[in-house]
Amino acid sequence: MGFPLPSRSLLLVLAIGASAPARAAAQHRHEPAGETTAEVAVQAIAVVTRAQPAIAGRQLTEGYVTQPLIMGHARLRGGRVSLFGTADLEGLTLRRGELNSGIFGEGYVDRRHPHTFVHEIVATIGARARGTDLSLSAGKGFAPFGTDDPMTRPFVSFPVNHHLAQVLERAVAIARARAGPLSLELGTFNGDEPVSPGSIPSLSRFGDSWSARLTFMPVSTTELRASHGEVASPEDRGGKGMDQRKWSLAARHGSREGADGERYALVEWASTEYLSRGRAAFRFESVLGEAAAEWRGLLAAARLERTSRPEEERLTDPFRSVYPVADVQILGITRFTIGTLALRRRLGREQGYHIQPFVELSHAFAVAATRPAVFEPADFYGSQHLWSFSAGVRFDTGSSHHLMGRYGAASPSP
Repeated sequence: MGFPLPSRSLLLVLAIGASAPARAAAQHRHEPAGETTAEVAVQAIAVVTRAQPAIAGRQLTEGYVTQPLIMGHARLRGGRVSLFGTADLEGLTLRRGELNSGIFGEGYVDRRHPHTFVHEIVATIGARARGTDLSLSAGKGFAPFGTDDPMTRPFVSFPVNHHLAQVLERAVAIARARAGPLSLELGTFNGDEPVSPGSIPSLSRFGDSWSARLTFMPVSTTELRASHGEVASPEDRGGKGMDQRKWSLAARHGSREGADGERYALVEWASTEYLSRGRAAFRFESVLGEAAAEWRGLLAAARLERTSRPEEERLTDPFRSVYPVADVQILGITRFTIGTLALRRRLGREQGYHIQPFVELSHAFAVAATRPAVFEPADFYGSQHLWSFSAGVRFDTGSSHHLMGRYGAASPSP
């Protein structure tokens, strides 16, 4: 059992949160109406998770502060210019990672890795011409690919497919156009993933990767999305690793998370091919469906996911793998089928704060997807059936930009 005590970072989050509503209100009072608006939001989640088994038949119970975020959004010149920023303090609170069976990425396995301190900082310039909304965005943030950041969805635990279904924390330049129900986003960015919470994108590699996303919104609450991306050597900063070819199809319905009477649903398919000298060497796929409904302040959510992931050589710490990777080190493919149920109670706001106690229960079934297999899940974990139970409290204040990565003309209509 382990309970890190990141008290200073948590106090910092809470202190900023305490002043956020007042600062935003002050800006609204002093700026001319319709010219400049600014919003600040803070979020933090205190959670205890029990994994049974976590590894080698052992049960683990851990507690920490996860998703400590400070978010800002400003609109200038009547909304023609906008700024998005998110600071993520997980590098202080989740240095060893967060228990999350099946998840992988950036050298962490079965633990979710901490994101970088600068999660996103993006500036956007917009214009309108002949009935079409146009925008150009640049900064560090989300590439136009796949679905929304799991931190904006109704679960605390992340889906296994996080590194298949999103491309984030890159230096990006994105052009967007929206006409009626259709929007098209084209982006270029650096392929390399972060190597630590404090790392910055390798600017020498900017432009070696690209992605495109087409969105159709028949009504304001429903969207259909198709994405494609070509990502150069994400797991090796020097550009010597395998490239990735990515596809995503998704349908989403729902209003903003936390709104009274919320109805939310997402169905997505994602595929990533690892390319060796331009040829497909490995393929990983994911199918995910999740839904949530709220009644009188009680939010109930369910998720079912089936995702395959690579198995790579692990270090003496069994939750870590060799990273960065310069060569092929995939020992096998494991398929995870995971069902998750969550309940969250939204308590009344007091002085601009929101307190939400929650519980989550998930069951994962892990099996080798290829035979013969070097990596056998039942031998490694002690069982093919992995249970996880989490309970905690979510704190937030202010008005967050609840759909991260939606910049400029790709943003939902107000």
